[in-house]
Amino acid sequence: MTTETPRWYTSSYSENGGACVEVATNLATPHGIVPVRDSKNTSGPVLDIPATAFTAFVTGVRIGDFGTA
Repeated sequence: MTTETPRWYTSSYSENGGACVEVATNLATPHGIVPVRDSKNTSGPVLDIPATAFTAFVTGVRIGDFGTA
């Protein structure tokens, strides 16, 4: 993780009982990563996802590439 502090946020769609992740997109431009963590375990592990991979994932979700549950 970088020395810059992540600004964590949870999607507004996350009002489903806590099965959510938090992301810190403020590190995407300066460091090329998007940290992701479990919203129920904020002191737990953090995955540093490359910003390009995170963007591709979000784009895929938006256009329905992953289907529905």
